[in-house]
Amino acid sequence: MTDLLDLLLELERRGWESLCDGTAADVYGELMTEDALFVLADGSVMDRPTVVAALRGSPTWRSYAIEDPRLVALGPGAAALVYTGRASRGAGEAEFVGAMSSSYVRTGDRWRLGLYTQTPVPSAEPSRGASGVV
Repeated sequence: MTDLLDLLLELERRGWESLCDGTAADVYGELMTEDALFVLADGSVMDRPTVVAALRGSPTWRSYAIEDPRLVALGPGAAALVYTGRASRGAGEAEFVGAMSSSYVRTGDRWRLGLYTQTPVPSAEPSRGASGVV
């Protein structure tokens, strides 16, 4: 189980790094399954093409942190990574803090993202401009 946690954390960090360096549209376009969904902190639900398009026009994040990661086995070839995520776009922007859940499925020889959700942490409600990952 530890190996799978490490692998999924690596994929999750790859996604966050891409959100910081401006390559997120390409990274998530490849990582997500064809029918994947993002459920964002503002309540919006986006399919894969919508996520990729939104990420092409989104400002980058300056920094992020993954705290208290936990793995939930969902059955053969499926698992969820649950953690607290923190991200900041920079000076003058409030830090976004949320409970994150990324559900991965094994397709062939690799793991792909099937469902990603964000729930804002009540004590750290996002301010204008920090309403989620995209």
